[in-house]
Amino acid sequence: MSNAAGAENESVQRTVLVFSHRDQVRESITNAVGRRPAPDVGRVKFLEASTIAEVLVAMDSGKVDLAILDGEAQPTGGIGLSRQLKNEITDCPPIVVAVQRRDDRWLATWSQADAVLVHPLDPLLAAETVADVLRRRGVPATRA
Repeated sequence: MSNAAGAENESVQRTVLVFSHRDQVRESITNAVGRRPAPDVGRVKFLEASTIAEVLVAMDSGKVDLAILDGEAQPTGGIGLSRQLKNEITDCPPIVVAVQRRDDRWLATWSQADAVLVHPLDPLLAAETVADVLRRRGVPATRA
């Protein structure tokens, strides 16, 4: 990567929505992904949501580049919410669903999620997954 490309990536920022009704889960997700999941995707700004209403407002704003949804959230889990968002939002941003059990990965497929993370979160895998999803989608970065 050239110095110019590296300097440009330093100035880009992506907004990642993190949804869970539990503070600890949102914190574990943001800590695992980190502020810079990969040099070529730029920095990440986290937007936290603890209710479905907050998720819907954020997603409708058009400012979310990627959403990470807790599959175990209450009263509505991220798996069902992912399917709803994918079916209701035209050009829906990519969604990653975090599940508690490896066996629940098939549910995330049903939810139309772009990727799945399994608790306990591996920081290397979480950052790599988020970076890969952003790269695949070709999400444009905004200037910080």
